[in-house]
Amino acid sequence: MAELLEFRIDRLKTPLGELLVVADDGGNLRSIDWAEYEARMRLLLDRYYGKGRYTLRPSRNPGGLTTAMRDYFSGNLAAIDTLPVETTGTPFQRSVWRTLRTIPHGTTITYAQLAARIGSPKAIRAAGLANGQNPISIVVPCHRVIGSNGTLTGYGGGLPRKKWLLEHEGAL
Repeated sequence: MAELLEFRIDRLKTPLGELLVVADDGGNLRSIDWAEYEARMRLLLDRYYGKGRYTLRPSRNPGGLTTAMRDYFSGNLAAIDTLPVETTGTPFQRSVWRTLRTIPHGTTITYAQLAARIGSPKAIRAAGLANGQNPISIVVPCHRVIGSNGTLTGYGGGLPRKKWLLEHEGAL
């Protein structure tokens, strides 16, 4: 039987609402989501790690990650640039998520550009789906991907949050 994974969860009040920060024992981010989407976050954790194969234990500032997120919301955008992340997912999803981390704050790219950057220029929809399955929002900046006509499209936390994040980072 597989070993039970023990994750730490903390909650952070932000200008956009309460944020959930989930980390493993090594201080790697495993998930970030908004509190009103906690059920969705748990479904993704079930999908990636197996239902009943992990626990979520309340913990203050696991690995210093909550402090880094607080710093980001206070204006130190670089505070999240090098945070350690650990994800599961398909090789394609992980390639999309790694590529998202290369988009500098203050900039945006389109879904077509994202697909091209991972070496699959025709896989625009697949790249968009992988972007939407990203379990570590903000740090793996899926919000920096926009429609080809410049519109703000798709964000699991809602378009008003996406707009705020992009304004906060100086991209709008």
